[in-house]
Amino acid sequence: MGLNCGIVGLPNVGKTTIFSALTSTPAEAANYPFSTIKPNIGIINVPDERLYKIASIFKPKKTTPAVVEFVDIAGLAQGASRGEGLGNKFLSHIRQVGVIVHVVRCFTNDDVTHVSGKIDPASDIDIINIELSLADLETVEKRKEKLEKLLKGATKDSGKETRALLELLEKLREELGNGIPARLLGFTEEQIALISDLHLLTMKKQIYVCNVDEEVLRTGSKHIDAVKEHAEKEGTLAIPICGKLEADIALLETAEERAEFLKEAGLEESGLTKLIHSGYNLLGLRTYFTAGDPEARAWTFYDGDKAPRAASVIHTDFEKGFIRAEVYHYDDLAKYGTEQKVKEAGKFRVEGKEYLVKDGDIMHFRFNV
Repeated sequence: MGLNCGIVGLPNVGKTTIFSALTSTPAEAANYPFSTIKPNIGIINVPDERLYKIASIFKPKKTTPAVVEFVDIAGLAQGASRGEGLGNKFLSHIRQVGVIVHVVRCFTNDDVTHVSGKIDPASDIDIINIELSLADLETVEKRKEKLEKLLKGATKDSGKETRALLELLEKLREELGNGIPARLLGFTEEQIALISDLHLLTMKKQIYVCNVDEEVLRTGSKHIDAVKEHAEKEGTLAIPICGKLEADIALLETAEERAEFLKEAGLEESGLTKLIHSGYNLLGLRTYFTAGDPEARAWTFYDGDKAPRAASVIHTDFEKGFIRAEVYHYDDLAKYGTEQKVKEAGKFRVEGKEYLVKDGDIMHFRFNV
């Protein structure tokens, strides 16, 4: 689990079309349920204009962006939690991802059947969320039953943690039975740690994607409004995306061509770019850079990492033998134009093991092993 986003939804909502546009490679898609039996996996570059500005200054031989993994999971059907429509296998695929990207059909097309026979985003969202909740409910009940047996032979002191966990499981059992996701129950960090090994599907953060046609992308619709209203209640995002339009953009070879295409379509930014950034941020990921003659590169670290831990993503030896980090920020490089001028302005720093790395830092590590 970690640096990946799983794309889920009912059959025929456009998941695989969006995945193919993300990866710019064809994936199996068809007008019938469960055409994607095995999950497709794509490693996606994270768009970051800062990296290319850094490269324009240092002129390295190579420029390497940060990446995030997207997984296209087959369409879930009503009854998936009971194994219908190969549901158990698909639910196990969802269990392995860090963030759920929930694609909701907000377009009409007589040539692409809807499993329910009508376009109703709110109902579609409920079907998926209820199936995930029911799958979690089964997990919780099995653990609860096991702990209750253990508690019978425990002393008052030895059973203290077990009782605390049982209280959490009972709350989960009640709320999941009502279709309420675990992530909305307001658990503390300590409580989340207690149930972390359950790997609950509904504890995962979720982004909603409204798959629309091109006209609705510009004008909006009641279907988009319905998804946004639901997302707001959960404190998350709803991103309108035209899967067909994004697939056309993905076929263009250069950034200039893609920018011109977006301009002609009346769009400032690709919906997929927003989706990639949103998934990256929800995973708690941030970016620092290294820059020099051989390579300018974006590196992924977790928000809150200290310098040695952030350095380990380059090589574990960097963490083991960490001495110091030489640091300045991208904003200062953009302002002053060169690393030398950054130093002259007093913005170049030396930081130790306790330094909390910031998004946009440009770093050079000193280590000895």
